[in-house]
Amino acid sequence: MSEQITWQDFEKVELRAGTIVEINDFPKARKPAYKLLIDFGPEIGIKRSSAQITKLYTKEELLGKQVICVTNFPPRQIADFMSEVLTTGFILENGEVVLSEPQQKVPNGSRLA
Repeated sequence: MSEQITWQDFEKVELRAGTIVEINDFPKARKPAYKLLIDFGPEIGIKRSSAQITKLYTKEELLGKQVICVTNFPPRQIADFMSEVLTTGFILENGEVVLSEPQQKVPNGSRLA
């Protein structure tokens, strides 16, 4: 287990639900990835994310899927793409990523508590 954090530390991380509204291939990424556009509702808007999820998910099944993202990290340049949010998931032993997502539909921008 890693270092323990306080409740105040946890509250600083904004984990929010958003709906994937567009998916594009990302051939310039070092590892196979998609470019995602994710709608977080009117307060946050649509943000971009790069996600290495091409082995477990097709573009068709991702469209309209709600995911949980960290929305308050600074943007990160990945090849020629600026990733604005971190799409979260669980890393399997083989390195593949299983997306974290709400069990039921929630309003876009909802914060994980």
